Amino acid sequence: MDDNLSDLTVIIVTFKTDRTILKKCLSSINNNVKIVIIENSKEFINKEEIEKEYNNVKIICSGSNLGMGSGNNFGLKKTFTKYVLILNPDIICDNSFFSNIQKYLKGNIDFSIIGTQYNDNSVYKPAGFFSSKKKNKEIDFNIQELTPVEWVVGCSFLINLKNFENKEIFDENFFLFFEEFDLCRRLNNNNKLIFSSSKLIVNHLGFKGSFAFDKKHMLEAIKLRNWHYLWSQFYFNKKHDGYFLAYWKGFFKIIPFFLKFIYFAFVNNDLEKNKYKYRFLGLLNSMLLKKSKFRIDF
Repeated sequence: MDDNLSDLTVIIVTFKTDRTILKKCLSSINNNVKIVIIENSKEFINKEEIEKEYNNVKIICSGSNLGMGSGNNFGLKKTFTKYVLILNPDIICDNSFFSNIQKYLKGNIDFSIIGTQYNDNSVYKPAGFFSSKKKNKEIDFNIQELTPVEWVVGCSFLINLKNFENKEIFDENFFLFFEEFDLCRRLNNNNKLIFSSSKLIVNHLGFKGSFAFDKKHMLEAIKLRNWHYLWSQFYFNKKHDGYFLAYWKGFFKIIPFFLKFIYFAFVNNDLEKNKYKYRFLGLLNSMLLKKSKFRIDF
C-alpha cells in the first residue's frame, strides 16, 4: 500500500442512495484508500453486502437525516487520517485520480482545500471567486496544475485537517446547499489557501446521490431542494454580509416566488407550483430567522 494513500480517508454521505449509483462511486476509488460511508438514516439496506464487496468500506448510520454538513462532520469525527476526501455518492473518480492525488498528500503544500474538475463541459463551475475582483495572493508553490481560487464545489474536494482546529468543519445550521461556500468564505477570511486541481478529474452524475434518484420521490425532492436552497442562500448572505443586505436581496425574490406559485397553481402545474411554493417558504423562514427544520420523511 502506498504510504501517501494510507494518510487519506474518503467520506461519503448517503441518504437512501441507489445502490447502483453508489457502487459506481465506490468502484472508482482506489481499494487501498479507507472509505467511511455515513448513512443519514437509521438503517443502511444491504450493509453487509457492500462491506463484503468493498473491504475498504466502513458503513455507519447516523440515526437521522443530519444533512450534508452535519453528516460530513459526523464522518470526520470517525476518521483518523491527515487528509479527507469529501465525495458525493454520485461522483465517479477518473482512472488517474488517486495516482495524481498522492503528490498533494506529501505535506509540502500548505493547502486547506483542493477542489476537483469535471471531465465534461458542465454548466456548473467547479471553482471560482466570490467577487469579480480576483484576490491577488502571493503563494510560493511550483505545481502548475494548482490554481488559487476562493471557493470549490462541495461534491468532491480534498481537506488538509492540519489546517483546522477541530473536525466540526461545516456550519451545521446548513442542512443542504451553501455549506461548502460558507466553509470557503471562512477560510478566505483567515487567509487559508484553497486550490483547484486540473489533475483531479471527476464525473458528477448530478442529483443522483440520495432518494431523489427514485422517480417516486420526485415531488418530495423538489420540495426539499427548493426550500433549503433559498433558506441556505439567505442564511449565507446574512452570515457574511449582514441581515439588511441579505433582506434587501431576498425581498426582490420572495414576491416573484409567491406570484409564480399562484400562477402555476391556477394552471394546475403541480411540479412548478411546488417549486415556487417551497422557494417562497424557505426564503420566508430564513428571513424570519427560523431554523432550517424542513424535512421529508418516508
